[in-house]
Amino acid sequence: MKFKKALVINISEDRLDPIYWEKLNDLAESVVILPKDSPQIQEELADTDCILTGFQVDVGKAEIDAAPNLKYVSTLATAYGKIDTDYAKKKRIVVTNVPGYATESVAELVFALILENIRDIAKAKSRGSKGNYSGVGLRATEIKDKVFAVLGLGMIGGRVAQIAKGFGADVRYWSKHRKKDLEREGIKYQDADQLIQDADIISLHFAETPETKHFLNKKRINSIKHGALIISTVPNEITDLEALEQRLKKEDITFITDHADELDKNDAKRLSKYENCILYPTVGFMSAEARITKQEIFFDNMEAFLKGKPINTVN
Repeated sequence: MKFKKALVINISEDRLDPIYWEKLNDLAESVVILPKDSPQIQEELADTDCILTGFQVDVGKAEIDAAPNLKYVSTLATAYGKIDTDYAKKKRIVVTNVPGYATESVAELVFALILENIRDIAKAKSRGSKGNYSGVGLRATEIKDKVFAVLGLGMIGGRVAQIAKGFGADVRYWSKHRKKDLEREGIKYQDADQLIQDADIISLHFAETPETKHFLNKKRINSIKHGALIISTVPNEITDLEALEQRLKKEDITFITDHADELDKNDAKRLSKYENCILYPTVGFMSAEARITKQEIFFDNMEAFLKGKPINTVN
């Protein structure tokens, strides 16, 4: 069994290895590849039965209604907040994602970002490259004994919590559901509002859903303690960026995100003005190991659906 027509949106040629593009041609009679801003999408939806999307592509009621033959939507990502999963379910359309492929990759990046910041590593490296080996004026603090808040204790958040525990931090978490197994490892549950106030380091790990939009809202941002460090490896919609900018002006917190390439141009321009706001492109998922795992899960999802036994469904 094959799909009649797979519409691939915002998955550039370099996002899949050649072997997987060949595999896609084996799974669909026709394949159309378009960027997410293409005006051709609406026309192509008319006879599409399979939509394959890259990160942060809208597949809402309008797109679903424009595709009367649609039966399967899959995103080459863990986050699926841009897909209207409830409406898809009403239409008996299966939606799948790629969970867990970048757990280690993202978790390790979190600590790379933290250590680079709290140990002034970039500044020290710059000095050394110029022949200046003085450590005078370089900042250094430790993760050990700091209150380390993990907000969202899914697969990645859980791994971050375990690593932070290994550093000797006072690790606490808030998540929609309690995680007793990790609590037995000494990772303590705490109310979100109080935890945000207490934390020295905050690591955000929410999937983007209507419930998590602006989870880090104005009230919570203003309650963050002086000198705290916030690491965001999640979509920008989790944070109220206007409220964040107002707090950044006080120069008493540091905010680091690896989703800068997904910011609106105006937001990126505004936030980049602040030295205490450090912007990276989305690199958390980019380890060689994560890339392979991601592709394998993505195609396993397609094949399982075609066999009538869908896996990694989110609706």
